[in-house]
Amino acid sequence: MSVWIGIDNGTSACKVVAVDGDGRVVADSLHHYPMATPRPGWAEQDPADWWSAADQGVRDVVAAVGDRPVRGFGLCGQMHGLTALDGNGQVLRSAILWNDQRAAPQCDEVTERAGGLKGLLELTQNRMLPGFTGGKLLWLRQHEPETYGRMRHMLNPKDYLRLRMTGDHVTEVSDASGTGLFDVRNRRWSTKLLELLDISEDLLPRVVESAEVTGGLSAEVASRWGVPAGTPVVGGGGDAVIQTTSMGVIGDGVLGVTLGTAGIVGGASTDCPEPDGRLQISCGNASDRWHVMGVALTTGGAFQWLRNALRPLLPNADLDYPALIALARQAPAGSEGLLFLPYLLGERCPHLAPDARGSWVGLTSRHSAAHLSRSVLEGVLLNLREILAIFTDAGLSVDRVRASGGATVEPLWLQLLADVLQIEVRTVTGAEGGGAFGAALLAGIGTGNWTSLDEATAVVQETSRTEPDTSVAGTYDALHGIHRQLYPALEPTFAKLAGLDAR
Repeated sequence: MSVWIGIDNGTSACKVVAVDGDGRVVADSLHHYPMATPRPGWAEQDPADWWSAADQGVRDVVAAVGDRPVRGFGLCGQMHGLTALDGNGQVLRSAILWNDQRAAPQCDEVTERAGGLKGLLELTQNRMLPGFTGGKLLWLRQHEPETYGRMRHMLNPKDYLRLRMTGDHVTEVSDASGTGLFDVRNRRWSTKLLELLDISEDLLPRVVESAEVTGGLSAEVASRWGVPAGTPVVGGGGDAVIQTTSMGVIGDGVLGVTLGTAGIVGGASTDCPEPDGRLQISCGNASDRWHVMGVALTTGGAFQWLRNALRPLLPNADLDYPALIALARQAPAGSEGLLFLPYLLGERCPHLAPDARGSWVGLTSRHSAAHLSRSVLEGVLLNLREILAIFTDAGLSVDRVRASGGATVEPLWLQLLADVLQIEVRTVTGAEGGGAFGAALLAGIGTGNWTSLDEATAVVQETSRTEPDTSVAGTYDALHGIHRQLYPALEPTFAKLAGLDAR
C-alpha cells in the first residue's frame, strides 16, 4: 500500500507522481509556470514559481492516494540552472536557466583557463557549454558583482526544492555533472578547475549518489503536505539523465529519446566513456553507471512556441495542441519541401551554437498552416536524427529506441520519430511521468523497497511499439541530407543576426 513520490521541476511545469511498490503510477499532478526571456537568448524563472507548483502538486497527489503511506520523496529537475542564494537561503535574483545562452564568452574563458579543450576534458570530461552553470557563475561575477558578492550558496533548480523541503544544501552526481565544474570520472567537484576559476567550493552544495537519502522533510512542510515529518528525501537526478534511467535505459545497446521542452538522445554505460566534447557525459543514477547524451535545446518547446505565436492571430479560435496536431496530420510526409530549423534558443547539440537562429527554409505559396505545423515536428526530429548520427559515429551501438516525455502521449509524435529515424520506437510504463517517475523509483531504492537500480527499473515494461513507415524512408533520408547542410550554410548569417540582437 506504500507509495513513493517523485517531483520533476521541469522547464514549463512541475510534474508530481506517486508510484507504488510494483512501479505503477497511482496518482499524478501537473502545474505550469512561465519562463521569462528579458533579452534574445536569455531564459529566466522565479524559483518561487517552482515551489508554488511543487507544493500544490504534492498536495494534489497526497490527497489522491488517500490512506496510502508516503515512504519517501525523489527529486528531478531541469539541469544547469543557477539559483543564487544569500546566507539565509533567500533568492538573490531570477534563476538563469539551462537554455540561456548569455554566458558563451565566459565558457570560452573557462576553456582557456583550463588549457584548452583537451585540458578541460581531462578535468571534467565535458566542454563548458553555454547552458552549464559554471559559465553562468563567471557571467554573474562579471556583470552583477554586487549580487555575486552577496551569494553564499548556488543550487540547481531541483535542489532549491530540496532546500525548501529539508533545509539542506545538497545535490547529487548527475545534476552536479551538468554544472561543468564536476570531475565526472571520479564523481566529485573538480578542485583543480575551481582553483583555476577562483570559485570557492563553499559556494557549491554537498554531493551524494542519486539514491542516497539527503535529509528528512521538515515539520512545517510535512504538516502542510499531510505526511510524517522526517519522511526521507533522496538525491534524485538531473532530468536529462533520470528520464533516460526511468525508461530502463541503464546498459549498452538501447537509446532513450526524451521528447520534452528539449530533446534528449541518451544512453548508459558501465564505464566512463572517453570524451571528445561532442556529447555530454554525466554520472549515472547508480554509483557504477555513466550517462552519455546529446541535448537539442528546443524540441517540444518549438511546438509550444508555434502555438503561442499563432494564438494572437486567432483570438477566438481554440488553438491548442490537439488542433495543431490535427493540422499537422493534414500535410504529407516532408511537408512538401518545407524544412524547419529549431534553433529558437541557439543550439547545444548537434551544433554548439549559441548564436544559431530558428528558420523555415523552402517556404512557397503552396504551403499552409498544416505544412507549418508538420514541418515544426519534422524539423525538431531531424535535429535529433543528427544527434543519433553522432552516437553511431562514436561507435556506440544502437539496437532499439525507447521514448518518454510529455509528447509521447500524442501518437503522431511517436510515428514521426519512428519515420524520421527509421527505427522502431517503444514506449514504457511511466513514460508520460518521465523524470518524476524515475525520481520516485530512486526514492524506493533509497528507502529499501528495491535493492538496486537494476531491480527498480525491472518494473519498467514496454507498453507500445511504433514501426517506421518504410514508404517514407526515402523522403526523410533526402530531407536529412539537406537538413545537415543547412546549419553550416547559414552559420555566418546567424552570427550577423546575433550581432544585431546585441545592439
